[in-house]
Parts: sequence; C-alpha cells; structure tokens
Amino acid sequence: MTSAYQELLARLQVAYDTLQPGCDPALRASDRCDYQSNGVMSLAKALSRPPRDVASDLVDCLDVGGLAEVEVAGPGFLNLTLTDRFLSRHLNALAIDDRLGIHVETPKTVVIDYSSPNVAKEMHVGHLRTTVIGDSLRRIKEFAGHHVIGINHIGDWGTPFGMLIEHLVDLGEQRAMTSLSMGDLDSFYRDARSKFDSDSLFAERSRQRVVLLQSGDAGTLRLWGILVEQSITYFDEVYRKLDVKLSSAEVIGESFYNDRLAGVVADLDSAGLLQDSEGAKCVFPPGFINREGEPLPLIVQKRDEGFGYAATDLASLRYRVTELGADEMYYVVGATQSQHFDMVFATARLAGWLPDDVRCEHVGFGNVLGLDRKIMKSRSGEPAKLVSLLDEAIERSDRSLAERDAEMNADSRRQLATLIARAAIKYADLSTERKKDYVFDLDRMVAFEGDTGPYLAYAYARVRSIFRKLDEPWTPISREFHFEIAAERELATGLLGLSEVFELASDQLAPNKLCNYLFDVAQRFTSFYEQCPVLSAPLDQRDQRLMLCDLVGRTLELGLSLLGIEVPERM
Repeated sequence: MTSAYQELLARLQVAYDTLQPGCDPALRASDRCDYQSNGVMSLAKALSRPPRDVASDLVDCLDVGGLAEVEVAGPGFLNLTLTDRFLSRHLNALAIDDRLGIHVETPKTVVIDYSSPNVAKEMHVGHLRTTVIGDSLRRIKEFAGHHVIGINHIGDWGTPFGMLIEHLVDLGEQRAMTSLSMGDLDSFYRDARSKFDSDSLFAERSRQRVVLLQSGDAGTLRLWGILVEQSITYFDEVYRKLDVKLSSAEVIGESFYNDRLAGVVADLDSAGLLQDSEGAKCVFPPGFINREGEPLPLIVQKRDEGFGYAATDLASLRYRVTELGADEMYYVVGATQSQHFDMVFATARLAGWLPDDVRCEHVGFGNVLGLDRKIMKSRSGEPAKLVSLLDEAIERSDRSLAERDAEMNADSRRQLATLIARAAIKYADLSTERKKDYVFDLDRMVAFEGDTGPYLAYAYARVRSIFRKLDEPWTPISREFHFEIAAERELATGLLGLSEVFELASDQLAPNKLCNYLFDVAQRFTSFYEQCPVLSAPLDQRDQRLMLCDLVGRTLELGLSLLGIEVPERM
C-alpha cells in the first residue's frame, strides 16, 4: 500500500516540478496542520521570486482534490490538512495490513557486529548500548525483509590468556569451571592479574603459556577452550535475561581470524599499500593526520611481528564481504572508535576488499552516565555489571507493581516486573539519540509516567483492557470515518506515520526515531482515551473508536517489538 505521506509527496512533486524540476517539496508532519511543505523557500530562491508568490503558483498547480485542504502560511509554507475521506481510506487499509503499511524491501545480506564482550570478563554497563542498539537494528532490518547475520566479535585471544590459563591450572579445572559457571568472571580475571603482577614465577609461566597458545599446543588450546566455553555460557545467560537475539552460534571470536592475518599483511604489501614506520608495517590512508598534521598510520603488524586490532578488523571485514556476501555491514561500537573504523574502512576500499556498492558504517554511540554525570561505575569504582543493573530494575519494578496492586500474585508480578524492567532499560537507551551520552536514572526509567518504556507498555495494556470488556469478538470493518472531537482526529493522523518513521529509523540506523513516534502515538491515545468514551459511545461511533484503538495497540506492539520490547497484555 502507498502511505498517506507518499501519496501527498507524489502530488506535491508534480507541482514543484512544474515550476522547477527536481526541487524537493520538503514535506514533513507538522504540529500546526497535518503536513507542511517547506520547499517553497528553496524554490523561490532558485526562481528569484517572492516566496508567497511561488507558493500561490504551487497551489494553482497542485492536484490534491479529495486528499487535503491547502493554505499558504507564514512567509510561504504550504499547510495541508487531510480530508476525512482521505484519512478513512488509509485507516481502512492499515486495519487489514499485518505490516501496518511497512513495505518489504529488496532482500539484502546485512551483517551487524554488536555486543562484543571479552572472555573471562563479565559484561558491564559499557556493553549495554552496543547490545541493545545492535539488537534493535537487527530486528528492524529483519522486519524490512533482509537476511541479517548477527556477529558477536568477542575478545578471545591475546597475551592476557597466558595468565588466565595458568590461573586455571593453579585452581584445577573442576574448581575453575565451578568459579566461572557461577558468573564471577571478574574475580577470576582479577585474581589472575594480581598473581601476574606480584608473582614473577607465575608471570614467567604465563608468558611461556602465551607462546604455547600461539603455536597451537593441543593441551593449551584445550584449557583455552574451557575459558571460552564457560564465558560464552555466561554471555548467553545475560542475553536471555535481557531478551536479545544473539546466541552462542553467532560468536566469532578474534581467534577465528588468526590464520588469515598473515594473508592480510601479504596482500596489502602486494598492493603497494604497506609502509614501514619505526619497524611496524602500516597503511597511511589519505586524509588522516595526527595533531601535528602528520599522516596517521594504521598499524597492521607491530614491530615484534604481532598483529593488532587493525589486522583482525581487516580480516573480519574481508571475510564478511567475500564469504558471507554482505551487502551492508554495521559495526555497533562506541563513538571513541570512530577514527579507527574510518581508517579500517578506507584501507579496505584502497585494497579493493570493500566494493563501492557495499554499505559499511560504524554505528557509534555515546556513554552511559551515572547520576553524577560521569561514566557510570559501581560503588567499588568498577564498571557497573549489566546483570546487576537489570536485577535492580526488576526489583524496583516489582515494588512499584506491589504498591499499585497489592493483590497481584507474586509470581505473576515478578514476570511482569521483568518485562517492565527490560522495557525501561531498553527504551531509555534507544530513545536517546545514539551519538549522545545519557544518564542512567532508574527511578525515571521505571516510572509509569513520561517518556518511558513502562508508559508505552501501560498504554498498550490499556488498549487491550478495552477489548477484554467486549461481550463478543471484534473484527475491523471498512468504514467512513467522521471526526467530531479533535483528540480523535489527532490520534487518527498520528497512526498514519509508522511506515515513514520505520524507513527513517532503518536508513539512518536511528531507533530513537521509532521511540519518538511511539511516544507520540501513546500520548495521543492517552488524550483520546480521556476525552472520547469508547464502549459507551453510540454504536457507529463505538466501532470507529474501537478501530482506532485496535490500530494503536497493533502499532505499539509492532513498534516496541522492533526495539526488542515485549508488551504485557495486563498491567
């Protein structure tokens, strides 16, 4: 189906093209009317004419009969107010469309790299944004019809594994596995580090163990495998608790690329891209300079002949393009890594490993801050554990529900509290423009009022409660809408915007666009609910309002599912 926005835009484009071919009508939803065309200013400048005169000519050329009423406003904006007939046609189409107007795109293979914790370390608040944003983008791209490959690029290789394996040996395998399976990975890592720093013999054994690991010693690889397996089991538990789609099958650690790194270096050298810089082998992609204005190197192989992150990232990029067949690749990693990825992508394009028709982007994001507006940490000064944050959100949600309904069954309340806590944490993160920092304020996040996940979940539950009160099953029937109350019409116009917002969120990799839209719909529904009786309204009006309520519920349910948020039927 063609959306209301697309239909209006097509009509406007014909009018604009009559005066100046190719001029953008700049059609936007507006608070002052239903839609506003702001392209008149650009067109008037191009034609060297007064904007209101150009706007008047556009109105004469514009064919929107039966769709909208048009008026010239301000210095030359075109305000469009949709007719009830036009609204009715699109509302009826949405009512029978399972996808609510969202089109299936031409399928592509989309690779999304997100979460990326380290083996033998617990997931902390620093992993929250990459995990939640990546999971939402995955759901959005999948709903758009693409084949999405999630990749969890975990840190499972490098010199620290010498000391971790030796610590495992000292503890004994059974005791070590018990410790790791209890989820106390941080203690395991800290104890190993402490021994490495204080015990010279342990440190020497650890260095020797690194040599054995890198040379492929079977016994060392088996012990390394225990660390990796136990850590992945822990990661899976966190993902289940947070309800994200990553699974152990999607883990591809740094170790996967070990036998590809030498080839990366050799091929870059053959292409004439490698240069020696103080003993290291580097690529100097054009346009990157340091603070002194000197060319900035991307170090591919260190002077000790070891490989750094750049080599691994180049190998992984080449693997994703050549073997996975990626058409689009997204790296959901903190904003501080922006320059690194820009240099990796530039180098890959120079080497011919990243074709021009493959979209490849670093999806950067800001930090999670504590109430003191500093990087969030636990009371001990360490990064706050992700599981602990979720557990605290569940506890607060449980207490809030108990205060609202003291008679609710404890098990049912706990299940509902878990859904609300996930909604609170995910929505707070995703509703923030991803490149910005945000404050992790649980009291605000779990509140049932304001721009929060629980508020949206409650709006959905309120819709469902209306239909539970019906005496018989209800199905939408095509109808002509007539709006007598402003809140009813505002709700109807708001329901038309999901497909455009979805397209923006998908193209701009911006889940916050979807959050903003859903909050707007929930607010419009709240206003409608307070002003427009539904079940007690006259029959024809009742059915019209039930249809709007049904569309609200489906819009919230679908939209929130794309954010990774499950909505409860009752609250």
